[in-house]
Amino acid sequence: MDPTDLKATFDRDGFVVLRGLIDRRDLAGYAAAVDRAVAVRKSADHRRLEEKSRYEQSFLQCQYIWEDFPEVRALTFHPAVCEVAARLVGADRLRLWHDQALYKEPGGLPTQAHQDHPYWPIAELRTVTAWIPFVEADEATGCMGYVPGSHRDAPRYVDIFRGGEDAASNVADQARFVPASPGDVIFHHGLTMHMAMGNRSNAMRRVYTAIYFADGCTRDAGEMRHPSVDRCGIKPGAAIDGAATPVAWPIVDHPVPEPWPQIDDERFRRGVQLGIIPSLP
Repeated sequence: MDPTDLKATFDRDGFVVLRGLIDRRDLAGYAAAVDRAVAVRKSADHRRLEEKSRYEQSFLQCQYIWEDFPEVRALTFHPAVCEVAARLVGADRLRLWHDQALYKEPGGLPTQAHQDHPYWPIAELRTVTAWIPFVEADEATGCMGYVPGSHRDAPRYVDIFRGGEDAASNVADQARFVPASPGDVIFHHGLTMHMAMGNRSNAMRRVYTAIYFADGCTRDAGEMRHPSVDRCGIKPGAAIDGAATPVAWPIVDHPVPEPWPQIDDERFRRGVQLGIIPSLP
């Protein structure tokens, strides 16, 4: 797609699909690295699907895997992916917010409709997510659906962590569902309302995502907590430029993360126990 058309489509719809952006042979290596990360992170969680919360039944989630699994960094900071992300948010320099694996188990529930940006204490609305499937993402395995133009709506917090019906649950009929193949990358704006179908297949729907934001964005004035800013002591109103959010484009070498600080917090401990975030060394 022509760069001008790419930006115009993203500005109009709030999402854009780039077919074959990543070479399939390269992607196979990246996928194996992410598979290893998920296996290690989730090795202590032996619960059956039905024993998990509604949110956890939507997907297995492992965040910040670029930090404790160096072989994942080639995907997190993939130059083609990061260059497109920078172009879409109009940034001369791009930073990583965090990466994550989102693996939907066989029988996994649909992911509820939501916007991403309301979960992040970022004042400026210059955020974009790259959604990268390792398998065919279709109506059987759980492809994504996006509501075109919804990124122009006001931010709306939807508590998908507790589940249940919400004000955003009536938008599925407005969504455009987008099947995707390995090598394709779907980019969506932080305010684009999106969702995913459930996994009706017998195989894991394996997907990796990375969230990026324009360099120069600041922490908002609210009280929301988030590791990407809390770990580095980023204060409200200050630029988000700590080691947890390194420059992703342009770069010469992959950044090396700093160790996580000691955090005495029950939510943090639970995240480590479930393999959502890295464990302390």
